[in-house]
Amino acid sequence: MNRNLAEYIRRYIEIDDDELAIFNSFLKERDVDKKQYLFRSASVCKSKYFILEGCFRLFYVDKKGNEQIMHFGIENWWITDYDSLLNKTPSELNLQAIEGSKVLELNGIDLEDLYDQLPKAERLFRIIAQKTYIASQRRLQFMFSLSGEEMYEKFRDFNPAFTQRVPQYMLASYLGFTPEFLSKIRGKKS
Repeated sequence: MNRNLAEYIRRYIEIDDDELAIFNSFLKERDVDKKQYLFRSASVCKSKYFILEGCFRLFYVDKKGNEQIMHFGIENWWITDYDSLLNKTPSELNLQAIEGSKVLELNGIDLEDLYDQLPKAERLFRIIAQKTYIASQRRLQFMFSLSGEEMYEKFRDFNPAFTQRVPQYMLASYLGFTPEFLSKIRGKKS
C-alpha cells in the first residue's frame, strides 16, 4: 500500500496491515497528464480519487461560459463529484489536473464491496465527508462575511500550498474574484 495513503487513513481510523491490504486491493493507480480530465460535465462520475502527486481543480462552466472553480485538491486529498458518484447522474462538474499528477482511483461500484469487506472504510469516508462539509461551510461563511482582501488572506493562511501552485486566474475564480481584483490585492501585500 502507498505509504502516504496508509498514514492518511491511520490519522482517522485504527487499521492494521491486513485491513490496509484489503483497502488497497480496491485501488487502481493512474498517471494523469497536465490538463487531462478524470471526468467531464454531462458524464457520470464513476470514481473517487486519492491524490498521490499533483494538483486538481473541480469546476463547472456557467451560462456565460466562465469557469467557476468549486474545489482544489492536492497531495493526500480525496476528490470527486459526490452528487454524480452517489446518485449515478450526469455531472455538472469537471475534474481536471492542473499539473502532471498521480492518483489512486476507487471505483464507485466497488465502494459497497469495500464497505462489506472492511466496515472501517465507511467510517473513514464519513469522517472525510464531515471534514469536507465543514470546509465548505467555512468557505461560504467567509464569502458572505469577509471583504475580498480578508477572504484572500484567510485562504492564503489556511492553504499556502495553493497560492504557490495554482494559477492566479484559477485562484480568483475559486474566491469569486476577477483576476484583476486578485492581482490588485496581491499587489498591496507585496
